Amino acid sequence: MPDPELSDPRLIYTSKAINEALDEELARDPTVLLIGEDIGVYGGAFGVTRGLYEKYGRARIWETPISENSFVGMAVGAAMLGLRPVVEIMFMDFIALALDPILNSAGKLHYMYNGQVQVPLVIRTPGGAKGGYGPSHSQMLTNLFVGIPGIKVVAPSNAAQAKGLLKSAIRDPNPVIFIENKRLYPQRGHVPVGDYTVPLNRAEVTVSGSALSLIAYSAMVPVCLAVSKAFAARGVALEVVDLVSLQPLDRDTIVNSVRKTGRAIIVEEGCLTGGVGAEVAAIIAAECMDTLEAPVRRVAAADVPIPSSPELEKAVLPGADDVVKAVREILSW
Repeated sequence: MPDPELSDPRLIYTSKAINEALDEELARDPTVLLIGEDIGVYGGAFGVTRGLYEKYGRARIWETPISENSFVGMAVGAAMLGLRPVVEIMFMDFIALALDPILNSAGKLHYMYNGQVQVPLVIRTPGGAKGGYGPSHSQMLTNLFVGIPGIKVVAPSNAAQAKGLLKSAIRDPNPVIFIENKRLYPQRGHVPVGDYTVPLNRAEVTVSGSALSLIAYSAMVPVCLAVSKAFAARGVALEVVDLVSLQPLDRDTIVNSVRKTGRAIIVEEGCLTGGVGAEVAAIIAAECMDTLEAPVRRVAAADVPIPSSPELEKAVLPGADDVVKAVREILSW
């Protein structure tokens, strides 16, 4: 008998799901355009824009020089004038070169001009480490953006979510940072047929449980799901909360989960200090102190640059073993 997964025509790679979202939004709305390095004939560094240049041409797919500050600034101006640019930053590390137009223009202009200006801009960027890319091509820099007023930040954890979130981001009147994890590109998931969107401001409880809340985002969600499955086989029900939106955070879903379980571990690929997990921990401390049965734990990357050595990279990044250890310690199990 055929493998049911292989026979599902909608079981597609996350990279393909993102490509579908771009394709459908380019076809649906003539104001949508793509901007970035090598996104045309080459199809992007990770092949996400493959085939779109041949279909839509240079009028809709703008290939740029290696100058992130310049083309993000140009995209902010294009958005102010009524277009809906989707910018690709080849590696999240390079987004630092464009912080000025993001920090001082994209997120603020709507407020500075009393709502007379909108900036419907999406900045897509692959973050996270992937087998030896080294310290300048492997960072998960979510902490740089969650504190910028006026900027929405989302980080999908699977193919279906990635497609629906990107479509919502493109249609949103505000600037959105869309974080794609390199390790998720080759992972497959069932993606629904037809037009659908995923809200930009809601977390998802992907597994319901009562013993402890595992709260994560991006590539750490599949890790937490695997840990939850392993503990479920031993009769321990761990709840898994996928944050999805990092700015704004879905406080209600976080608080409701932790109030139910009484315990929380926050898992992220970004560095421990100053990360999204710190903000989630602060929410839990403010809203759930009366129901907590154990201290909140955080599992994250070490506060060091990501090494080039794959083995050292593995040692720096959080993994399933680290999550299991934290669960065992909290549950005294």
